[in-house]
Amino acid sequence: MFQVIDMHCDTIPALQWKEKQEHLADADLQINLDKLEKGGSLCQCFSLFTFLKGLKDETPFEHVRKLADLWKSEMERYPDRICQIKTYADLMQVQKEGKIGAVMTVEEGGVYEGSIEKLHTLYDLGVRISTLTWNFPNELGFPNPAQEEGKPYLPDLENGLTPTGIAFVEEMERLGIVIDLSHLNDAGIRDVFAHTRGPVIASHSNARGACFHLRNLSDEMIRQLAERGGVTGINFCPSFLREEEPAAKKASTMDMVRHMKYLRNVGGIDIIGLGTDFDGFSGETDVPDAAHMQHLADVMSHEGFTDEEIEKVFSKNVLRVFRECWK
Repeated sequence: MFQVIDMHCDTIPALQWKEKQEHLADADLQINLDKLEKGGSLCQCFSLFTFLKGLKDETPFEHVRKLADLWKSEMERYPDRICQIKTYADLMQVQKEGKIGAVMTVEEGGVYEGSIEKLHTLYDLGVRISTLTWNFPNELGFPNPAQEEGKPYLPDLENGLTPTGIAFVEEMERLGIVIDLSHLNDAGIRDVFAHTRGPVIASHSNARGACFHLRNLSDEMIRQLAERGGVTGINFCPSFLREEEPAAKKASTMDMVRHMKYLRNVGGIDIIGLGTDFDGFSGETDVPDAAHMQHLADVMSHEGFTDEEIEKVFSKNVLRVFRECWK
């Protein structure tokens, strides 16, 4: 069994949204502890996803703090099975103990409200990966443009990071928060590369050349990521995997492997990781949940990937980034 590191899921907000209280051990979601263990999870990155336009009686920072409280309560409920990790050494210890490592991540840089102090607060709580945007502009930068009927679907090459956004990426790199390019527009990604030096990731983004969607990475971005020693995580959302109908409804492991082959050809095998986006998208794949991750390894093997390459995609490439970035 290949050990799995998944750089992105939306399981914690999915737990918060449920009408009936459920817990991480056996919640009716794509990810729970039973499914993670069955699928070979070494480390699961859990996002504190915040939908800015859905907030009513609380600020973005207040909301993300509530999600962090829920995150921690779920970790503390099952200390014999899962453990929060903040450093590479923590992850190695968890691996030795046979537990699942859990990384707290932020999806939506607007939760910082432009305050470096709030960035520090969330770092102290354990955030070790963060996007700069989701699908709305915020104090740091701008997201990928949305598709609009009757309008050309083109990347945004003009609206880069704000001065606050530049200050944030510099401070994130200094602290050891892995900068996550997913959801950021092309101009913002350009600015991240201009104002940082170490590895960055795109936690759940595929290859634009294999499926033209602006949430995916261009060939230039793939090469830049490879030069930095970074990683992009294969996103299982069907609309990011295939353009053909029914793109929004169903995709297969062969679509995932097609993106892997494309990425390997442009940036090399060391750039590829996993970022399932479980509990955060609609549609179907033949890896329906975390319990079935080894099926993807079987298909990769059938398609000519060696065991060494599969190990890199499943965990070792991301481990390399964590080892270099985390203080």
